[in-house]
Amino acid sequence: MQDTHYPQLMSVDGIVSAFEEHGYICTRRIATVVYLAAALNKPILVEGPPGVGKTELAKTCAEVIGKPLVRLQCYEGLDEAKALYEWKYGKQLLYTQVLKEQLAEILDGASGLKESIQRLHSTGDVFYSREFLEPRPLLKAMEQEAGAVLLIDEIDKADFEFESLLLEVLSDYQVSIPEIGTVVARSKPVVFLTSNDTRDLSDALKRRCLHLHIPFPSVELEQRIVASRVPELQEHLSQQLVRFVHAIRELDLKKAPAISETIDWARSLLLLHAEKLDRQLVHDTLNVLLKYEEDIETAESVFNKLARELEIL
Repeated sequence: MQDTHYPQLMSVDGIVSAFEEHGYICTRRIATVVYLAAALNKPILVEGPPGVGKTELAKTCAEVIGKPLVRLQCYEGLDEAKALYEWKYGKQLLYTQVLKEQLAEILDGASGLKESIQRLHSTGDVFYSREFLEPRPLLKAMEQEAGAVLLIDEIDKADFEFESLLLEVLSDYQVSIPEIGTVVARSKPVVFLTSNDTRDLSDALKRRCLHLHIPFPSVELEQRIVASRVPELQEHLSQQLVRFVHAIRELDLKKAPAISETIDWARSLLLLHAEKLDRQLVHDTLNVLLKYEEDIETAESVFNKLARELEIL
């Protein structure tokens, strides 16, 4: 296994600039953690509410370093067959039929059961070799010759047992396959784990990672994000909608709007040739920002109050 050096991640300032060029506005704190993770060969555990850019961080990192993104989406009941590897049973069955045709030739002239077994063993355990192995995301990431970005998304949705499976991967960048042995990463990937904080993760898993918490961005940072993703939107309208979104997030909602939904709303207002926010425009487009009808009703009920406070009328 070789240590992979990613020149694009060799300085904090370089990371800030490179990520911004790819449309991801990151703080120096985020850039510092990415830099340290690359330098120390440590995974990053990214926590925070849904929609703050945790998954997008890993995607952008892959674009910046020019390496493939290998993604493992976690869910309850995820096991090694879906995460690590499984055997190509169809191919094994096909080769079994071929072997039947050659069996008589292999056993020809054998005297007794013992010699027959010895002859069969001498052919090797071909059905459990690399040719019959189907790599899943964890193994696939470690098989990349020149490195990769491994995204283990929403780890908090997986079971505690799956965390135990990850420990060897995250500590030594290797996996143990009983039929073959230990498979060591050809080149160490950059690893991101994301969590929406739906449950506590084990201390053993956290010890192996650098921790990064991404909250909802400040007004100023979110305005920069909107300006980067929707540069055609008028600055005045961009400021209005971002301030409105921040006020909406303070309400008692089932689901606070994510950054991606702020961007979608900005694009929608651009398509509608909007020049400023008003009650009718908000009423017609609020379903782009909020995903539950009761949240929409809550927001509309306080629109006048918010509009006066934000001076957007």
